[in-house]
Amino acid sequence: MELKSIIQNYQTLFMAKYGGRLEHKHHQAMAATQYCRTERYGEMRLGCTPCDEETVRFHSCGHRSCPRCQNHDTTLWLERQQQKLLPVDYFMVTFTLPYELRDLVWRNQRKLYALLIQCAISTLKNFGVNEKKLGGDLGLTAVLHTHNRRLDYHPHLHVIVPGGCLNKKRNQWTKLKGEYLFNAFALAKVFRGRFLAAAHAARFRIPKTATKWVVDCQQVGRGLHALKYLSRYLYRGVISEKNILSDDGINVTFRYLDSQTKTYQTRTVKGEAFLWLVFQHVLPKRFRRTRDFGFLHGNAKKIRRLVQLILKVIITQPEERKRPSYRCRSCGAPMVVISNTFRSG
Repeated sequence: MELKSIIQNYQTLFMAKYGGRLEHKHHQAMAATQYCRTERYGEMRLGCTPCDEETVRFHSCGHRSCPRCQNHDTTLWLERQQQKLLPVDYFMVTFTLPYELRDLVWRNQRKLYALLIQCAISTLKNFGVNEKKLGGDLGLTAVLHTHNRRLDYHPHLHVIVPGGCLNKKRNQWTKLKGEYLFNAFALAKVFRGRFLAAAHAARFRIPKTATKWVVDCQQVGRGLHALKYLSRYLYRGVISEKNILSDDGINVTFRYLDSQTKTYQTRTVKGEAFLWLVFQHVLPKRFRRTRDFGFLHGNAKKIRRLVQLILKVIITQPEERKRPSYRCRSCGAPMVVISNTFRSG
């Protein structure tokens, strides 16, 4: 099912129930999704040279919350990350904010998402420097998620960490031995202290009931599988349209993969509630969901190249990936652009 049809069916009920909680960014995301690939964003006229067939394609909205857009950008991000992969074990560290903070965080997203990232990364960096078996600078790739698989609001940060670090003074790579990165309870304790201190310094009132701070740290193989998992939600919203199963005019049913049982489960909610589950996760404007740190940062190419030389990584330059061409429905040949009209929407 298409998300745009659900918006059309339940927009009035949605605005009546949730309109008071919406900001301009939510309205923008809904409008972009609703009118994606319509005349609102312009059109492209295509022609086929072999058989003289012509057709018109409407432009996509390009909004990062639209489930039909930016597959190309996701692919490019994943390719860039693959160029940084090292022949070591990788770990995924997940920092989750307590349930009691979620309302405060939702109302102050830009500032508190930034604090979440800042405090989580500084915690990992300090553990990397102070850990006896490492004692150097870690490479980190962080991706902010605001939802769980049932689409409830659940802000947390995933950090992919290669199992090793660089000692800059000695130009020496220290490879992590074993299947253990850091103690998750120790990480949670330090992260809690840093986040609370930063929040109080920013004059946020943190509920005293927020006592359960969870950090999960587990090995994830050579890293590619974890990167593919994180790439699904970078630019295309929080749900794929193939997982929207039905709309009976009152309720919408969607499926999700249960993290515990590894089986698909379904959830059925009112249509307007479903729209809230989806669009409550729209990020603040220009807020970057994914960030690299340490020797994985974009400005650390020389250091990263040194690490790759030490680990004898063979570097191959990927071919420039072009957007896929449209194929003629009659003969299958690639079509050429005759005219192109863009509109801002």
